[in-house]
Amino acid sequence: MARTDRLFRLMDALRRLPAPVTAGRLATEMGVSRRQLYRDIATLRAGGALIDGEAGVGYRLTEDPALPPQSFSRLEIEALVLAVAELRQTGDAALEAAGRTALARIIATLADEQARQAMHTVLRSFRAPPVRVDVTVDMALLRRACWEELALDVRYRDLKDQVTEREVWPLGISYSEGTLMVLVWCCLRQDWRLFHASGIESAALNGRSFRPRRVPLLRDYAARFADCG
Repeated sequence: MARTDRLFRLMDALRRLPAPVTAGRLATEMGVSRRQLYRDIATLRAGGALIDGEAGVGYRLTEDPALPPQSFSRLEIEALVLAVAELRQTGDAALEAAGRTALARIIATLADEQARQAMHTVLRSFRAPPVRVDVTVDMALLRRACWEELALDVRYRDLKDQVTEREVWPLGISYSEGTLMVLVWCCLRQDWRLFHASGIESAALNGRSFRPRRVPLLRDYAARFADCG
């Protein structure tokens, strides 16, 4: 294996494996001797990688903006480009634009050969975007409420045309064929609810936070879904 490839693989292993990761585990992962591993760790440190730890204790990678540009395999590049192209299936223009911007930044940091590969990928998605019911609620607000664990007061019209007003804790947003759903904990019903985003007529932050309830609620919801399956 070329030295450069080995160093990139070692960086990837340091990111992937639970830290601190022992020299023995890294050496096995890389298929090299411990002596070679110690030399490679020293080389990465000399190149600017911040790696805490030492032999006999374990290593932990501290990400740093001064690290050299990332390297991707050709298939990884194809996967990234295809994934961003598939974002149009969500019907969320802001999300699609964010994906294109992120991809452009990634490509800008690649070596010349890999940048050319990204410009000439062979995997394509020709699926037409699905026809969705218009969504009038501010999706940026919903995303922020999910990320920052902020409660919302919403006015919701269900599929039976019944309108209710309630406080909800937004937990996640899901995209499927033709539908855009918002998973919430409904304070009115004291239960999880899946709202059609198109049915949310208004939404506003009410100043309350449900931190740190989001992760436990999502875990419980996933467990209930698994039990039903």
